[in-house]
Amino acid sequence: MVQNTETIRPAAVAGLFYPANSNELHEQITDFLAAASSIEQAPLALIVPHAGYIYSGPIAASAYVNLRPLRNKIQRVILLGPSHRVGFRGLATSGATFFTTPLGNIKLDAITTEQLNQLPQVQTMDVAHAQEHSLEVQLPFLQEVLGEFELVPIVVGDATANEVAEVIDLAWQDDSTLIVISSDLSHYHEYSSAQKMDRHTCTAIESLNPDAIGDEDACGRNPVKGLLTVARQRGLQVHTLDLRNSGDTAGDRNQVVGYGAWSVTR
Repeated sequence: MVQNTETIRPAAVAGLFYPANSNELHEQITDFLAAASSIEQAPLALIVPHAGYIYSGPIAASAYVNLRPLRNKIQRVILLGPSHRVGFRGLATSGATFFTTPLGNIKLDAITTEQLNQLPQVQTMDVAHAQEHSLEVQLPFLQEVLGEFELVPIVVGDATANEVAEVIDLAWQDDSTLIVISSDLSHYHEYSSAQKMDRHTCTAIESLNPDAIGDEDACGRNPVKGLLTVARQRGLQVHTLDLRNSGDTAGDRNQVVGYGAWSVTR
C-alpha cells in the first residue's frame, strides 16, 4: 500500500552523477539543452541514457529539448529504469510522497501508483529506489523542461516485455502523460565494436522489434522492450535523436558505454 505519512526519497547520486549545487546543476542542464536540436513532432515517450552527466548528458538533452513545447501540458511522468543495486522479480513502485533533487521536490502520483500495484508483477519496494541512479538522473532534466508535474517512478527488475508493457499501457492514460524509459546501451567494449552493437540495437528500436534486443545490448532492455511492445500495439513511430558513446563525450575509446536517445510519436 502507498504510505499515508509524507516521506521524501532523498537524492542519492547528487554530487556523483550530476552537480549537487542547484545553480551549477541548472547551468549545466541549460548548456546541454542549448547545444541540442529539436524535432518538429512533440514526443509521447522518450528513451534516454542514465550515466553521469559528463558522459551522457548531451545525449539525454537531445531528447529532453523536445519537451519544451509540452511545458504545462504534461501533468504526469511515468519513469521506468533498470535496477542496478537490488535484484528482484517484477517491477517496483515507491511508497514515498516526494522524490527530491537539488532543484526541489517532485510529488509522486499516489493514485496511479496504487492502480499499478494491483497488477501481480508490481509491488511497492522502496529499497529498490533508495540508491538507484537510473531514475534519479532523469529528474533534474524533467524539472528544467517541464516545471511542475507528478511522478510515477518504477524500477524494473526481472520482467518480461509483456509484463512491462501491461504496466505502461495502464499508466499511459492520455496526452498529459509522458513515458520516459531510462537505458544505456552496450557496456565496456572497444569503440568500433560498441558502435556496431549499438547501431544494431538502434535498428531494433526504430523498427519496434523488442525481440532483436539481446541481454548485452542495453542495461534497460526490459523497460525498453515493454515500451516498444506498447508502441507497436498503438501504431506509433520511433525516431532516433542521438547515438553516441562515452568515447565521443568524456572517456577513452578502449572500453566505452553506449548511449542513445529516441522519441516516440504518432
